[in-house]
Amino acid sequence: MDDDHGFTQLAPDGAARGSGDSTATGEAVALQVRAARDAVVGRGWHLMDPAAVSRCVGAGPAMWEQFAAHWDDLVTDPYAAEKGTCRLRRYGQFLLSRTGEITPLGHETFVQPEESNPLYVDIERRFEPLAAAFQAEPVLYALIRLLGEVAGGLDDAAEWTVRVHPFRVVAQADSLSQPTPEGRHKDGVHLVSSMLIGRENVTGGRSTIYDADGREIAATTLSEPATLLLSDDRATWHAVSPVRPQDTGRPGRRDVLVTTLTAR
Repeated sequence: MDDDHGFTQLAPDGAARGSGDSTATGEAVALQVRAARDAVVGRGWHLMDPAAVSRCVGAGPAMWEQFAAHWDDLVTDPYAAEKGTCRLRRYGQFLLSRTGEITPLGHETFVQPEESNPLYVDIERRFEPLAAAFQAEPVLYALIRLLGEVAGGLDDAAEWTVRVHPFRVVAQADSLSQPTPEGRHKDGVHLVSSMLIGRENVTGGRSTIYDADGREIAATTLSEPATLLLSDDRATWHAVSPVRPQDTGRPGRRDVLVTTLTAR
């Protein structure tokens, strides 16, 4: 799997449509969701291109720009800093019902279960909560509902715990700049997703998915905003390679949104 993944490019969102166009849009969305669900269930992963994601969440360029602005409001991840990586983040939880109702949950420490993340097993990590403006974003809610549709193929759950992690990794010439300091790992959930928000002055950051035996089954560099990588966390492992500044005289950044779903 590489950047030229050959998906059919849909028309940009926001164009004027008549009733027939609305029907066609709904059918296109249903097809994209079904393809993602079938791929995650059948082979363990799926990559959605930005046009498909934009159509599925109903977002145009202005909405994406507004959403991406929240990454300037992230705060230092002290645990990654201990490993030599400058990573900024926040964290929040939601409850998603089968009918698509989304309820914010109280802020808690973040703990990954045993046999998932080798660096932080059973360690309570405390992160700053999602900003109120971020939690109010329509794009976030639409994305959570999209992920719920995909996750429904993995488990017929009445409710899902949704964990939301906006990340910024700062690429500096004199640091490791590792998006995943823990290396190859699981998140201890059902569905894990990584959506690129933006990248500037960076090289690297290649996302790799491995099967249960540790064999590489897919790899791609998320290079275009709104590209969405999905995987069945129970059947696969994943990791992201370090990032470096392309121009070593100034820092770079890689912004992503990691969202996971766990059946309750």
